[in-house]
Amino acid sequence: MEEKVVDLSGKKLEITYPASWVYKVIINSHCNIHHVVKNVLGEREFTVQKSNNSKNKTYESFKVTILVHNDDDRVALYHELKKEDCVKIVL
Repeated sequence: MEEKVVDLSGKKLEITYPASWVYKVIINSHCNIHHVVKNVLGEREFTVQKSNNSKNKTYESFKVTILVHNDDDRVALYHELKKEDCVKIVL
């Protein structure tokens, strides 16, 4: 059976704003996810849902959901979350 490859380069994601957006945030296990997210989002409303632990429990992952207002807002929040010391990865 032949594998089909889809090239999405050059394609832009079409999102209708405002939109509920989920970031997967992986942090050091000794950190508090609510403190990390509150530091970035301030008074904006958000929800946090535990997702997973790393095998050796060094890291924890969470789904952070927030209402984003436009593309710039969505991308800016991604970059701000990545800047946090406790954050290992943001997806």
